[in-house]
Amino acid sequence: MLFNKPKPQRKQLHVKKGDKVVVTAGQYKSDEPREVLKVDSIKRRVIVQGVNLRWKHQRPSQQNPKGGRVQIEQPIDVSNVLLFSEKLGRGTRTKIELVDGKKVRVGVRCGTHFD
Repeated sequence: MLFNKPKPQRKQLHVKKGDKVVVTAGQYKSDEPREVLKVDSIKRRVIVQGVNLRWKHQRPSQQNPKGGRVQIEQPIDVSNVLLFSEKLGRGTRTKIELVDGKKVRVGVRCGTHFD
Protein backbone atom coordinates (compact mmCIF):
# COMPACT_ATOMS: atom_id res chain seq x y z
CA MET A 1 0.00 0.00 0.00
CA LEU A 2 1.37 3.41 -0.97
CA PHE A 3 1.01 6.43 1.22
CA ASN A 4 1.12 9.83 -0.39
CA LYS A 5 2.90 12.46 1.62
CA PRO A 6 1.15 15.82 1.65
CA LYS A 7 2.93 18.51 -0.33
CA PRO A 8 4.74 21.06 1.82
CA GLN A 9 2.80 24.29 2.02
CA ARG A 10 4.34 27.48 0.64
CA LYS A 11 3.77 30.23 3.16
CA GLN A 12 3.72 33.88 2.15
CA LEU A 13 6.57 35.61 3.93
CA HIS A 14 7.05 39.27 4.85
CA VAL A 15 10.31 39.53 2.86
CA LYS A 16 11.18 39.07 -0.81
CA LYS A 17 14.40 38.72 -2.76
CA GLY A 18 16.13 42.10 -3.09
CA ASP A 19 14.54 43.66 0.02
CA LYS A 20 16.61 45.65 2.49
CA VAL A 21 16.33 44.02 5.93
CA VAL A 22 17.72 44.39 9.45
CA VAL A 23 18.85 41.30 11.40
CA THR A 24 17.19 41.35 14.84
CA ALA A 25 18.73 38.32 16.56
CA GLY A 26 21.92 36.32 16.75
CA GLN A 27 25.58 37.09 16.16
CA TYR A 28 24.88 39.45 13.22
CA LYS A 29 22.25 41.57 15.00
CA SER A 30 22.54 45.25 14.01
CA ASP A 31 20.62 48.24 12.63
CA GLU A 32 22.64 48.11 9.40
CA PRO A 33 20.44 47.34 6.35
CA ARG A 34 21.43 44.30 4.30
CA GLU A 35 20.05 42.76 1.12
CA VAL A 36 18.07 39.50 0.89
CA LEU A 37 19.75 37.22 -1.66
CA LYS A 38 17.39 34.22 -1.57
CA VAL A 39 14.10 33.21 0.07
CA ASP A 40 12.94 29.65 0.82
CA SER A 41 9.24 29.92 1.67
CA ILE A 42 8.77 26.20 2.42
CA LYS A 43 11.52 26.05 5.06
CA ARG A 44 10.89 29.70 6.11
CA ARG A 45 14.58 30.60 5.69
CA VAL A 46 16.33 33.55 4.04
CA ILE A 47 19.90 34.14 2.90
CA VAL A 48 21.05 37.66 3.75
CA GLN A 49 24.18 39.26 2.31
CA GLY A 50 27.10 39.07 4.75
CA VAL A 51 25.15 37.21 7.46
CA ASN A 52 25.83 33.73 8.91
CA LEU A 53 29.08 33.25 6.99
CA ARG A 54 30.63 29.76 6.90
CA TRP A 55 33.79 28.41 5.25
CA LYS A 56 33.32 26.03 2.31
CA HIS A 57 36.30 23.93 1.28
CA GLN A 58 36.45 23.50 -2.49
CA ARG A 59 38.29 20.83 -4.41
CA PRO A 60 40.41 21.83 -7.37
CA SER A 61 38.38 21.97 -10.60
CA GLN A 62 38.75 23.42 -14.09
CA GLN A 63 37.05 26.67 -12.99
CA ASN A 64 39.11 26.84 -9.77
CA PRO A 65 42.39 24.96 -10.37
CA LYS A 66 43.88 25.72 -6.94
CA GLY A 67 40.80 24.85 -4.89
CA GLY A 68 40.81 26.49 -1.46
CA ARG A 69 38.38 27.94 1.07
CA VAL A 70 35.49 30.29 0.29
CA GLN A 71 33.16 32.07 2.71
CA ILE A 72 29.48 31.72 1.78
CA GLU A 73 26.24 32.89 3.42
CA GLN A 74 24.03 30.29 5.07
CA PRO A 75 20.27 30.64 5.65
CA ILE A 76 18.74 32.12 8.80
CA ASP A 77 15.15 31.97 10.01
CA VAL A 78 12.80 34.56 8.54
CA SER A 79 11.60 35.55 12.02
CA ASN A 80 15.04 37.06 12.72
CA VAL A 81 14.74 39.79 10.07
CA LEU A 82 12.60 42.93 9.71
CA LEU A 83 12.11 45.11 6.64
CA PHE A 84 14.25 48.25 6.76
CA SER A 85 12.30 51.51 6.67
CA GLU A 86 14.08 54.58 5.25
CA LYS A 87 11.61 56.83 7.09
CA LEU A 88 12.39 55.33 10.52
CA GLY A 89 16.01 54.44 9.84
CA ARG A 90 15.53 50.98 11.38
CA GLY A 91 13.51 47.79 10.95
CA THR A 92 9.73 47.74 11.08
CA ARG A 93 7.04 45.10 11.29
CA THR A 94 4.69 44.88 8.32
CA LYS A 95 1.04 44.27 7.63
CA ILE A 96 -0.80 43.47 4.40
CA GLU A 97 -3.30 46.01 3.05
CA LEU A 98 -5.42 46.02 -0.09
CA VAL A 99 -4.65 49.00 -2.33
CA ASP A 100 -6.51 49.15 -5.66
CA GLY A 101 -7.26 45.42 -5.38
CA LYS A 102 -3.60 44.47 -4.84
CA LYS A 103 -1.93 43.25 -1.66
CA VAL A 104 0.73 45.71 -0.47
CA ARG A 105 3.16 45.39 2.43
CA VAL A 106 2.90 48.42 4.71
CA GLY A 107 5.13 49.34 7.65
CA VAL A 108 3.18 49.27 10.94
CA ARG A 109 4.85 52.27 12.59
CA CYS A 110 5.79 54.39 9.57
CA GLY A 111 3.11 53.57 6.97
CA THR A 112 5.75 53.03 4.23
CA HIS A 113 4.59 51.00 1.21
CA PHE A 114 7.21 48.35 0.36
CA ASP A 115 5.79 47.10 -2.96
